[in-house]
Amino acid sequence: QVQLVESGGGLVQAGGSLRLSCEVSGRTFSSYGLGWFRQAPGKEREFVTAISRSGSSTGYADSVKGRFTGSRDNAKNTVYLQMNSLKPEDTAIYYCAATRLWTATTMSQYEYWGRGTQVTVSS
Repeated sequence: QVQLVESGGGLVQAGGSLRLSCEVSGRTFSSYGLGWFRQAPGKEREFVTAISRSGSSTGYADSVKGRFTGSRDNAKNTVYLQMNSLKPEDTAIYYCAATRLWTATTMSQYEYWGRGTQVTVSS
């Protein structure tokens, strides 16, 4: 069984930065593609970015391009989301997810999910 636990969320002012972490346990970390998704109040969960098994980024949502960076550290079984130049519209619960595929960009392709961490950006 794969377990994912996010951390690093919080309250930040617009223009600030946060780094989210997600620790993955249960099976060989390097054998999973990883992704970050988010869900704002009243909206559907949406894709943010994906990180392949090799560590390369395989896409970003248009709304976060140039501001967010996904990465992974296989030695620490952890995936990260560095968020810079945050905007109030980035306010959401952020989820990390794992897939047995090399990489994936849609929710249905991910088998394992964390419980999420709240990010709130004030104006």
